[in-house]
Amino acid sequence: MEIGIQAIASYIPTTSIDNVEQGSHFGETADFVESKLGPVKLPRKAEDQECSDLCVAAIEQLVKQQPSFDKEKIDALIVVTQNGDGEKLPHTAAIVQQKAGLPKTIAAFDVSLGCSGYVYGLYIIKGLLQAAGMKQALLITADPYSKVIDTSDRVTSMLFGDAATVSWISQNPVFKLGPVLFGTDGEGAESLQVQEGILSMNGRQVFNFASMNVPKHIKELLAACELTEAEVDAFLIHQGSAAIVDTIARRFTDKTRFIKDLKDTGNTVSSSIPLLIEKHAMNSEWNNIVLSGFGVGFSWASALMYR
Repeated sequence: MEIGIQAIASYIPTTSIDNVEQGSHFGETADFVESKLGPVKLPRKAEDQECSDLCVAAIEQLVKQQPSFDKEKIDALIVVTQNGDGEKLPHTAAIVQQKAGLPKTIAAFDVSLGCSGYVYGLYIIKGLLQAAGMKQALLITADPYSKVIDTSDRVTSMLFGDAATVSWISQNPVFKLGPVLFGTDGEGAESLQVQEGILSMNGRQVFNFASMNVPKHIKELLAACELTEAEVDAFLIHQGSAAIVDTIARRFTDKTRFIKDLKDTGNTVSSSIPLLIEKHAMNSEWNNIVLSGFGVGFSWASALMYR
């Protein structure tokens, strides 16, 4: 049974922050904002929008774009978020089931992971479908960091954008799920955390973790797949910042195969990889693409997807 991504849709709030202007208030130049951080604007959800509202908006886009999509045939729903609705109890997936009008027969739960969450979610769903004989599922990413950002904090306020994506997982995929590798190092837990409702990040430690571990992890995946770098059409890695993407790409022979696209979205946490797949891969002629998500925890995961 082949399982993979049949389609992806997304929702990006229309309201946004001018990040170049914001950067000027912190004494940063436009060149620094664009070349090192990446985003020139950062989407922000409305004050009265909950995480579940972003999820439902992404599902509505999927309904518009995919005439063959039928909510009644969905068997499972996963929401990857660490900033769910309200006090995070109940789980956001249950609220999305009701708001989106999904069947009451579905399995629905949240996965508490950050920037590695999309890759983890893909394989949780694959295992669930295989174990339970299910046929179709939705994997949603929605982690509105604007809920926990201190706007006076230079480190976090210029990086993160709000967005949501939904991936339609089925036995009729455009991209199938290949080999995957995971990693966790809890020693990095304090480098990116929320305390008393406010996000804090040790940017240097997060950067060092990503630049040291992610290239090695991707190369281990290629070895496990018995693929060379040249046999991979594109590397779609988490868009932590422009500097992180550039640094990881320089560890490889052809850095142009690493897609960098966060100018209009910023770091959207678990949504950054599916946004890249939706925009760059689904209608491409690529056959092999490598995903790599990394961040909070520290947690990381790399996977091959193929046609």
